[in-house]
Amino acid sequence: MTPDDFNFLRELLKRESGLVVSEEKSYLLESRLIPVARKNSLDGLEELVRQARNGVNQDLVKEITEAMTTNESFFFRDIKPFDIFRDATLPYYMDARIDARKLRIWCAAASSGQEPYSLAMILSELGAMVSGWNIEILGTDISTGILEKAEEGLYSQFEVQRGLPVQFLVKYFEKEDEVWRIKNDIRSMVKYRKFNLLDDLKSLGRFDIVFCRNVLIYFDQETKTKILAEIAELMPDDGLLFLGGAETVLGISDLFRPIPKLRGVYEVARNGAGESAFLAHSAVAAFTE
Repeated sequence: MTPDDFNFLRELLKRESGLVVSEEKSYLLESRLIPVARKNSLDGLEELVRQARNGVNQDLVKEITEAMTTNESFFFRDIKPFDIFRDATLPYYMDARIDARKLRIWCAAASSGQEPYSLAMILSELGAMVSGWNIEILGTDISTGILEKAEEGLYSQFEVQRGLPVQFLVKYFEKEDEVWRIKNDIRSMVKYRKFNLLDDLKSLGRFDIVFCRNVLIYFDQETKTKILAEIAELMPDDGLLFLGGAETVLGISDLFRPIPKLRGVYEVARNGAGESAFLAHSAVAAFTE
């Protein structure tokens, strides 16, 4: 790949998705885009770039963007956030929202659905505790193809073996030939929508909890700051944001502050919000002891 072609693709991806591809990650362009070239009967990356440059084939631009923004996912990835969700986050909101009995959760960059379905299984396990509640889980992604897979809820043996407890596989999945399909009662708990994080987030509505894990690492600091500011606007004063364990808001945004002892979890801190109602809750205090 020529430096000129690399710069063109890098600028295209930044414009279309916010994704920043550094020079040391140029190998990802080749590994992910050569299959796109083959699918479109193009003679390698040079021809792919030439077709994308002319601006006529917008479907090709979309394929390039989706190929580069589709990320690996698996059930209960980095199990700790799901333990926090079950044992600290939900008990807090069950009390804080006892009158409204409504909770909205957003999984940004939901990929093939493992994260939102993991949350749905946790909620299903609560049984009577969430009976009568209106709990909505929204999964969004920039890729139409990956969202279609998520909606279908069909996973290979390899995919269900990665992080999914055996008892959940037996309880919430059905075997179909050599693959597994997640049962309808779990699938119905999650709604999916195609969405680009560079677009106006207000169209998504408000959320109590946002999972945006291992997403912001692909953006530059200016884009990270903008997205975090828009996420904060979607959330109430006791809203919670889950980021990846290696991510941080420090030096990027002062609209969220970390929760002590809960790595990767941040609460809204607009206007220098005072004492944390979340931390003061008994279940949270017990979890962080």
